[in-house]
Amino acid sequence: MTEGSTAPDEETLALAHRLLDAARQGDSAMLGSYLAAGVPATLTNAAGDSLLMLAAYHGHADTVRLILAHGGDANTANDRGQTPLAGAVFKGYTDVSQVLIDAGADPDAGTPSARAAARMFDRKDILALLG
Repeated sequence: MTEGSTAPDEETLALAHRLLDAARQGDSAMLGSYLAAGVPATLTNAAGDSLLMLAAYHGHADTVRLILAHGGDANTANDRGQTPLAGAVFKGYTDVSQVLIDAGADPDAGTPSARAAARMFDRKDILALLG
């Protein structure tokens, strides 16, 4: 950051974009090294999508597990009120949904909730996981 500025500098922004892309792509090796070095697992983009949201929405169960292990919150919604679990349900990722449920994700949080999305898209397998 530049002196007297509270906005991140270009290098910091570039790193944040690389980390968000790593979550989207399921690059657990890269993401894991930065998380271990202290990058917050709660990092978000301009739309409020967290690393966890991006990994869940793109179907990367191992990356979701990694982010959760470093302090990611399974119930943090983005700026549109969508949760990682609802994103995984929308895309039909049963394995990711299970990881998030095991981490305490609330199936009734968010808009639409994961439960509502499962009903809307007839995801019977995920509805069964939600109980």
